[in-house]
Formats: sequence, C-alpha cells, structure tokens
Amino acid sequence: MKIEQIYTGCLAEAAYYIESNGEVAIIDPLRETRPYIERAERNGAKIKYILETHFHADFVSGHIDLSKKTGATIVFGPTAVPGYEAHVAQDGEELSLGNIKFRVLHTPGHTMESTTYLLIDENGKEQAIFTGDTLFIGDVGRPDLVQKVKAEVTPEFLAGHLFDSLRNQIMPLADEVIVYPGHGAGSACGKNMSRETTDTLGHQKKVNYALRADMTKEEFIKEVTDGLVEPPQYFPYNVLMNLKGGVDSIDDIIARGMRELSPREFQAAWESLEALVLDTRGKDVFAAMHIPGSVFIGLDDNFAPWAGTLITDLKQPILFLADEGKEEEVIVRLSRVGYDNPVGFLKGGIWAWKEAGFDTTVLEEIDAETFAALYESGTEEVNLLDARRKSEYEAEHLEGAENFPLDFINHNMAQLDRNKKYYIHCAGGYRSVIMCSILQSRGFENLVNIRGGYKALSQTGLKKTKYTEPKTML
Repeated sequence: MKIEQIYTGCLAEAAYYIESNGEVAIIDPLRETRPYIERAERNGAKIKYILETHFHADFVSGHIDLSKKTGATIVFGPTAVPGYEAHVAQDGEELSLGNIKFRVLHTPGHTMESTTYLLIDENGKEQAIFTGDTLFIGDVGRPDLVQKVKAEVTPEFLAGHLFDSLRNQIMPLADEVIVYPGHGAGSACGKNMSRETTDTLGHQKKVNYALRADMTKEEFIKEVTDGLVEPPQYFPYNVLMNLKGGVDSIDDIIARGMRELSPREFQAAWESLEALVLDTRGKDVFAAMHIPGSVFIGLDDNFAPWAGTLITDLKQPILFLADEGKEEEVIVRLSRVGYDNPVGFLKGGIWAWKEAGFDTTVLEEIDAETFAALYESGTEEVNLLDARRKSEYEAEHLEGAENFPLDFINHNMAQLDRNKKYYIHCAGGYRSVIMCSILQSRGFENLVNIRGGYKALSQTGLKKTKYTEPKTML
C-alpha cells in the first residue's frame, strides 16, 4: 500500500494518491490531471476511484476531467447531488481498492455532503482518515460557506452538525489513526490551521480546540462561528462549477492561454476584448517598469487565492505577462480557482512592449528608513495605509496607520481620496504592490509603496500600537 500526500502550497491544499495492488484512488484532485495520471502510469497502476470529500469552494476540482481520461468512478458521500455521473455512497459503505478498502463516513458540518474516508489496510486495521474540510490539524472546517443556498442552513446549523459528526464518527476512532486533512495553514477554509499537514487522531484530541471532550455543543458552536471573516468572493462560483460540472478540460484552457501575442496583437486584444492585463512577474521588476493599467499579482506568492479574491468576474478575458517559461504555470494556477478565459501572453515581455513604442510606467517606492525619517519629521501630511488583514493590524501596527485590507479593496475603494498621496505597506511588500497596481489602474496617481513592508518598518523605531477602533477603514 502506498499513500502520497500531494500538497500545493499556493492553495494550502492536499490531494492524495493511494495505491494498492495495482489500483489507485485519488482524493480531492486539483484541476490539472497530469500529475495523478503520470504517477499511476509510472507504477503500472490504474486509477479506479476519485473520492471527493465535498463540493469544494476554494478550488475547482479535476475530478470530472480525470474521470473522462481514466474511466475512474467519481464518488461523493451521502446527500450529494452532482450534475454529472457519479456514485453517491451511503454512510458506512465500503469501497474495495486492491487489498485495502475505504469506509464512507458521512460527516456533515462544513457542508451537508461532507464525507470522511476511513482507510482499512490489508490486515483489517483502521489506518487513516481522509477528512477533507471536516477536520484539519489544529482546526475544523468553517461552517459558513453554504448557508446562502437555503435560509435555514445557517453557520450555527452547520456547526451543530459538525459537532455531532466529530463526536459520533471521528473521535471514537483509535488514537493511532492518522489524520490526512484537505488543507493546511493559509487556507481560507478554516481559522487556525497548523502548518503541519498530518497528525495522529490521538494527538489532535489533546491539542485541537474543537475536539475537547468536555465541550458542550453550545460552546462548540460559539467557538467555531466566532471570528469568521467574509470568505473570498470566488468561493460560491467554484462550488457551482464543482457541483454542476460542464467545465472545460484543463488541456483546452492551456491551449487557449498559450497563444503568443506580439505587442500590437496584445494591444489589439486588450481593446477588443476589454481584457484584464495581469502582470505575474516579481514585485520589484513590476515596480521598475510595467504597462499602464495592468494589475500585478505575482506568481511567486499566493497567486491563485489573490486572483480569486480580487478579480471579481471569473469569465473575464485575461491577457498576461510572465517570466519566460512560466506561462503555462500562470494558466494552470488561474484555472485552479475557476479563471478559464486566458487569451494569451505578451511575447518578449515588457521589453518587447517598450521597444514597440508603447507606454510604460513605474511605481514610486520608498525604503523603510527613508519613510520613517519623513514620517517623524512632520514636514508633510503622511497618509499611511496598512494593507494587511484586520487581524494582523489589530495584533500590532504603526501609530497613525489606517487599516485598508487588500482583501476588501473592491468594497472600500470609495473611502479613498484621489487628491491625497498615500503611502502603502503590507507585511513584506507583496500585497502592497498588488494594492498600488489596482489603485493605479483605477486612476489613483499619488501612491508610494514602502519596500519591505511592516517587517522593515518595525525595525526603524517608529512607534507601534495595537488596534484602536477609529483607525480602521473596515
């Protein structure tokens, strides 16, 4: 028997490859099918099952495409109603795979169809659970992502189901059972996930706040629903794509997006399609020179979640710039969160654009030490925006800074004054460049990015403080 966790850091997502005696099950695959097919082919094995723990919100699953290419059966747990052919298993049903089997444990709470798969090894021992978004390491799945479907399905309603699922289906299992969750730290599907991506159930019973044996249901509901922030705007769209099906094959999306466009073709497509120009290069080279009106989301950080959070139309035609050799990666990572309309990339990059006679612009930047001297001198009014999340700002921020989280820039744009000059920082510089690029693309001209972000600013001796109510713009 072989168990392989395939972890994708950008989405903090874990898919699984399980093989026994020439048969394979894939659990919660990402959009691209090649990694799973190639693993099976290398081992001379056949993919038999694609096990889905629920209808995912934070990524588009590759289950339908993978099934078409391999003939594998898609499996969901009880109450799932997929819009395509799949096996909807019953609670307690067992699925044979080579010399092992999976027992289906219906664990509603994160969603109503949420299911955990219990792996029973060749000797009949309960070896591991694949929990999806029901149980994480250090946390449990948030219960507020599907309540808009039915009025009665509130976060409290789902949290109550999650309490029962954990107590009745998971906690009675042996302490040595290994927990393989669907996500790790950084995912928006939970609040307090560990950076560890696997653990024993026994250890989780000791350290996971949601598995306390003396916890009442009322206490559980309160703790699980407390402090939830609005999920990224793309989540409900991804749920529908995963539920209804009918999405394009990843191969077709890559073929569309891999069109090389000369600067003039790029400009013509931009105008005719009303496309978004997305610059995925590093933040420093973007600041040094970029196309006016383009938006920066760098490929070298949490690219896909930020694209999903900030690009409000999933059908938006997207033209992009990328470092040479990274073009297909851009397309794949966009498609993971449902952006299936890439229309090509700029051949030759920003230098080809400049040499063709098209305009370029820069992003004004300042280092932390120079900003600190300016801020303390009092020689000019300094409007300082902190682009970090509210929780980061509340923990500690510079005195006088206003919290303007990048997550909610599309909601809060009207709060900014186009006549003012803004200095902008985040934690390390990535999010602040994204924010500056969005504001630039919408006509803001007086923007200065603070290089190195709060990490650098905190070393300058500027006065720091904790959250105070009047200093937030959210």
